[in-house]
Amino acid sequence: MKELMNITRWGQSKWRMSLIVDVLAVVIIGSVWLNVVPFRSGFEITDELGGNIFPSSILSVATTDAQVIVPADSMFVGNPKSCIAVKVRSTKAYSRVRIEVAETPFFSRSVSEFVLAKPRTEYVIYPDVIWNYEALKNNNQAEPISVAITVEMNGKELGQRVRTFSVRSINECLLGYVTGGTRFHDTGIFFAAYVNEENPMIDQLLREALNTRIVNRFLGYQGSPEAVDNQVYALWNVLQKRNFRYSSVSNTSLSSNVVFSQRVRTFDDALESSQINCVDGSVLFASLLRAINIEPILVRTPGHMFVGYYTDANHKDMKFLETTMIGDVDLDDFFPDEQLDSTMVGKTQNQMSRITFDKSKEYASRKYQENEKGIHSGRLNYMFLEISKDVRRRIQPIGK
Repeated sequence: MKELMNITRWGQSKWRMSLIVDVLAVVIIGSVWLNVVPFRSGFEITDELGGNIFPSSILSVATTDAQVIVPADSMFVGNPKSCIAVKVRSTKAYSRVRIEVAETPFFSRSVSEFVLAKPRTEYVIYPDVIWNYEALKNNNQAEPISVAITVEMNGKELGQRVRTFSVRSINECLLGYVTGGTRFHDTGIFFAAYVNEENPMIDQLLREALNTRIVNRFLGYQGSPEAVDNQVYALWNVLQKRNFRYSSVSNTSLSSNVVFSQRVRTFDDALESSQINCVDGSVLFASLLRAINIEPILVRTPGHMFVGYYTDANHKDMKFLETTMIGDVDLDDFFPDEQLDSTMVGKTQNQMSRITFDKSKEYASRKYQENEKGIHSGRLNYMFLEISKDVRRRIQPIGK
């Protein structure tokens, strides 16, 4: 019996030893293979936005250091503001990579070179993209482009890859995007790109506002809160005289579960069409406020946006406006219990303008109070965005 047990133990010991030897052999062979077998995996073209390029997000950060769209992969090199990337695995330490991006209507041909410090590591590389900013600015509807990229590593060509991207309309504002299937990145700050206090048409609008004699000069905060309010009303009055109409158009053709956007009329578009929805009216009015040195606020709630402004330089007091009331609206829709439309009979245009301005403040202030907790919570579909100097250091107007 003892002899049988000894034989069994010896057999088990031999089996374990054999297994250990086999495992070590696999490890050694695998290590040798990784070091001597030529790199054959190639590369792929990738991005964070599901194959979409948003001109407004490129133009607004072109001259700033802001990185609003952040790489999902921490192992990256290059400038993520390029939007287009290459995913490739290094063969050895300090691998040299050369990336050539072919020309399209939206950017020129470019060649970039990088050094990948770590061996056998997957990198995301953002090559230089020489954007045609004028083409981006003038792109009024989504357009497909073929992006062709050639990669060379350590003197060996890895071939060419081609991927189709969709260049979105300049009017599409990126609201946010999803990475890893679950993590949402809010990019509502891009609404600031549509606030354009430098638009050449603003001087004409300010002249029209001064001609109303509501105010003699635009002094910003060089006066009382009441003086600030009068300046804001002068802007309201001149926009009403341009006969704006409410237009609920806000949807885009984008269909994606990775990126989310909203259509926004630029300053030029809004003036030319005399049509605005809540977002268009808010960014239009914010542009005028910034132009006269009154700091505006874009306030977003689920399905709606309105504009606010500080009445003093110290930002102690805020007021809000429902800009959809600039147009030809039925006040009874906003105040159903007051029957306001019947009281407008016989009023002059300026009297009616003042009434709608005051009621706009009342309505928007109520909406702010009802949603104040959510607005300052950072939750999805809520936003409190001051168009301040700090925001301007990150997001510039898109120039339309």
